[in-house]
Amino acid sequence: MPVAVRTGWVSPHEPLTLTRQCALTGVTRSTRYAPHPAATPDEQEWTLLGLIDAEYTRHPFYGSRKITVYLRGRGHRINRKRVQRLMGILGLAGMAPGPNTSRPHPQHRVYPYLLRGVMVTHPNHVWSTDMTYIRLARGFVYLVAVIDWYSRHVLAWRVSNTLESGFCVEGLEQALQIYGTPEIFNTDQGCQFTADAFTGVLTAHGMAISRDGRGRALDHIVVERLWRSVTYEDVSLRGYPTLSELQRGLTDYFVFYNTERIHQALNDVTPDEVYRTASGGGARIVDQFGKTEHPRPETQQEPEPRGSAVPLHVTGYPLKLTAFVS
Repeated sequence: MPVAVRTGWVSPHEPLTLTRQCALTGVTRSTRYAPHPAATPDEQEWTLLGLIDAEYTRHPFYGSRKITVYLRGRGHRINRKRVQRLMGILGLAGMAPGPNTSRPHPQHRVYPYLLRGVMVTHPNHVWSTDMTYIRLARGFVYLVAVIDWYSRHVLAWRVSNTLESGFCVEGLEQALQIYGTPEIFNTDQGCQFTADAFTGVLTAHGMAISRDGRGRALDHIVVERLWRSVTYEDVSLRGYPTLSELQRGLTDYFVFYNTERIHQALNDVTPDEVYRTASGGGARIVDQFGKTEHPRPETQQEPEPRGSAVPLHVTGYPLKLTAFVS
């Protein structure tokens, strides 16, 4: 006899207990519990839902913590757990980038950092890539760029609203197609750059792969300095509301960055000119605890004449970055 039919025989109105009826009909006792009616918000919760919806519309980057503080400021006694439940009913979540964007995949191969103490002497000697996020009016997107260490020339860039590695690979392939192949390619330990799709392109072109060390912030300082320029010189000033406007704005900015913006580290020359002439650029990350390096002097030294090492303004302990001009 089908279970559905036997289940219909069990009734709380019979003289036998439900447990005995289930045993006689071969029906699981747990299937005969009376379903609980779905909880419906009361008048107070409808008020809270309306306030949460209105505040989230004004500030979509607010999460449950800030919404809780806002509601308490309106005189409501409420804790964060209840706010989280109410935001779940409305399907709301604070707009913020996800954590651990630089966490490597545990199964991806680990590569050493190859640039400590290496003097970058010509274009296409060392390339580097990194990713940052840019906030729009309603949400955020990710920006990836490939940069030449010798000239600071931005070789390629891409924008995406997801953290998948596809747009990183597209930017890399564009740079390789236009500018050739570098000797060393440096990245951080983010899973987008440790993925087989990305490293496969690097190994196919015969590049040496370098990865930043854990906790070594200055290992990636060249491209990190680029993000500072992009943020303060363009994104923060423009306040792009949409992805399409951001892409148009970044297109103009990177043309300006490469061809018009002078760099103090390049002796007030543009990255495009340094890349084309293969003169006036260079970089070196010095480990002060290395056996062959000298400690950094206590006082700031004046820049030496052209043809010698000129310290960059971005320095740190225990590393420093030096640009070499000729």
